[in-house]
Amino acid sequence: MWRVLEHRRLDQQLAKAPREILKRYEKWKDIASLSGPKGLRLIRGFNDEGLAGEWRSFRSSWLGDQWRVIYRVASTDLACYVESITPHDYRRR
Repeated sequence: MWRVLEHRRLDQQLAKAPREILKRYEKWKDIASLSGPKGLRLIRGFNDEGLAGEWRSFRSSWLGDQWRVIYRVASTDLACYVESITPHDYRRR
């Protein structure tokens, strides 16, 4: 069984998220704790993928069209460390 550990600022980010996103995040945590990242990759709705660039060691899962959960996997500890839940910005900078 996997552990899902959350960053301390996650409460502030979740307070800004819509109710539907909160429900999807709870479902995401349930699946992550039962089967880990392998189970998240099997569910197509989450569109789980590895990130590149400065986020290279992290993974991302969709919680909706715009919202993402960004996390890191520690397979030796059987833990998923949730870094942030954020509305993804598609604008070029």
